[in-house]
Amino acid sequence: MFQEYKEEPLTPAGRLFIQPETNISVICCLGTHEPLRIDAIKSVIADSMLAKHPRLSSILVVDKNGHEYWRKTKIDMNRHIIFHNDPIEGAKDDQDAANILMADLAVSVPFETDKPLWELHFLISHKCAVIRAHHALGDGVSLLSFFLAMCRKADDPEKMPSMNPVVVTRSNGGDEAIGGILWRLLKLVWFTVVFVVDFIARVLWVRDEMTVVSGGAGVELWPRKLVTARFLIDDMKIVKKYIPNTVSLSF
Repeated sequence: MFQEYKEEPLTPAGRLFIQPETNISVICCLGTHEPLRIDAIKSVIADSMLAKHPRLSSILVVDKNGHEYWRKTKIDMNRHIIFHNDPIEGAKDDQDAANILMADLAVSVPFETDKPLWELHFLISHKCAVIRAHHALGDGVSLLSFFLAMCRKADDPEKMPSMNPVVVTRSNGGDEAIGGILWRLLKLVWFTVVFVVDFIARVLWVRDEMTVVSGGAGVELWPRKLVTARFLIDDMKIVKKYIPNTVSLSF
């Protein structure tokens, strides 16, 4: 399915995300109605694209010149699939358990570089899975597209799920008056100058003011807590009806 490839250099964005100051991971959660079956999970993942995709089956290496590369390796699923059989201590319900684990993973130890930079945590007692992947593997859109490609429709297991296309309404430029075009051009030039001056001032002189939420040294490692909220689909549709392009709904 995938072509054989040698070492592949990291993209500029990937190099940024592996720096100690910007070491970022993507964490998401999936819940199920049915109990999790450990043997079935291992079998499905071992035969899925998750174990065959070149990027997800490569380790991060650094050569003697300090250049970062992806190098193909053999995946040991036992190091990537982690099962939590006992209930999460202090959790009020399944959702709270997932929040506690994700908050802990957000400030946990960095990924080990001798294995591909992703993990799957299964909370058996809470019937949910938490995915942790390094941002250097891809951005949110690419990772979402990948996991979506692994899913199938409930009413047709042979077909991949589809998303409604985004419809963008564009005005007809030929009908716009010359005054409107000049006004938009003037605003473009003005705001460009303002933002450039603001950027230069912040680099050279201006500093952000300290507030109660500024934190201190090592704030990126402080304990965290995740809080989730639930919204009715009908309520979101009402918001979308009266405020266009605010909420994206796909079914």
